[in-house]
Amino acid sequence: MISFSPVFVKLADVGPTMAGFYRNLFGGVFLLVIAIGRGERLWAGWRPFVLAAVCGVLFATDLSFWHRSIHYVGPGLATIMGNFQVFFLAAFGIIVFREKVDWRYLAAVPVAVIGLVLLVGFDWVGLSPAYQTGVFFGLVTALIYAAYVLVLQRSQLRLPRLSATANLCTISMVAALIMGVEGNLQGESFHIPDSQSWSSLLAYGVVCQALGWIIISRALVKVEASRAGLILLLQPTLAFVWDILFFSRPTDITHISGAILALFAIYLGGSRKRK
Repeated sequence: MISFSPVFVKLADVGPTMAGFYRNLFGGVFLLVIAIGRGERLWAGWRPFVLAAVCGVLFATDLSFWHRSIHYVGPGLATIMGNFQVFFLAAFGIIVFREKVDWRYLAAVPVAVIGLVLLVGFDWVGLSPAYQTGVFFGLVTALIYAAYVLVLQRSQLRLPRLSATANLCTISMVAALIMGVEGNLQGESFHIPDSQSWSSLLAYGVVCQALGWIIISRALVKVEASRAGLILLLQPTLAFVWDILFFSRPTDITHISGAILALFAIYLGGSRKRK
């Protein structure tokens, strides 16, 4: 489900900020209906709300950079770079929580760099400014995504707290508000021009933002972290495949090797043991 996120962004004929606005708006409304239908409380005090609001700000910022990266470098590469968040999370754990570095992390970093070089190309100077910007935005996406995960984890550990559905609903609504204001200030139109854009944005919100993450949230507590990390690599892997199949991304053995190395490094970096 979530591997189609960048595909829906690419297919929707709206600005990158508006794509994020409608993802959060449609997904948030759908989550609200589910939460109300299940009788879940939507308010647990100011502290859970503030944490969810901070998540919403981070998520909106993350989507702004990611959507622009998608338009510049394509769904596959943008999604793979966004998943480099595992390295920022690991670095945070090492610096802040004084976690010990094991061989997985030490091996993953250079492998990830090599994979990214193969994906982007050796002739960095020869790339267009837009492509270079897209690569930079993809890495910024990873950094902000890591911050989002950290705050989201904290919001779910504190008591009192909202259910995963209600919490995600709050995050989505705050992110929608921020992206709506941002898009308006940037001069992007709220108009959805055609049926393809409508269907893409609705699917983006309901399937990816709501259903996909509800299923992931429920599954994460039932499987081992290493297995979950491996399964979740299907997102950037399939996003790269969709980019080739749907958008005819120019791909040779070098790019494929780079994608495999980058994905392996992401898994290796994310599966290290905490000590």
